[in-house]
Amino acid sequence: MAVNVLDIKVKTADGSEKPLSAYRGSVVLVVNVASKCGLTPQYAGLEKLHQTYKDNGLVVLGFPCNQFGAQEPGTMQEIQSFCTLNYGVTFPILNKIEVNGANAAPLYAKLTTVEPAGPISWNFEKFLVGKDGTVVARFSPKTTPEDATLVAAIEKTLKA
Repeated sequence: MAVNVLDIKVKTADGSEKPLSAYRGSVVLVVNVASKCGLTPQYAGLEKLHQTYKDNGLVVLGFPCNQFGAQEPGTMQEIQSFCTLNYGVTFPILNKIEVNGANAAPLYAKLTTVEPAGPISWNFEKFLVGKDGTVVARFSPKTTPEDATLVAAIEKTLKA
């Protein structure tokens, strides 16, 4: 069954709600992020993807999460400052959320039903969402933003 996320609202860094339907027509890469993780340097690659493909319709959305090894303990202001100062991040960093369990954000409750279904395994797991809001692919945390398979999937989805 196809999973569509356009009917979900997420919280922005300032706590206001934003409907994902605002991204209809864009390709969205959803990533749960953390500042104190061995995979944190992926921020640089995510920003490069954002810069390379934003004019073609790609939106990268980062969702800070502290569920894995308490690797995102900061406030939203601290997280945003860290991302900007250390990695020059210009893509949206949304409000801190939980991605697994009873308190999982509605977006992640839906995303974890995408095959291979199951809980988020660690920070920097990636979901590629097509222009119509349908989840196209799921990538493990170890899949770097520069990975040829991920880049090819983004390029293919942008052309669809």
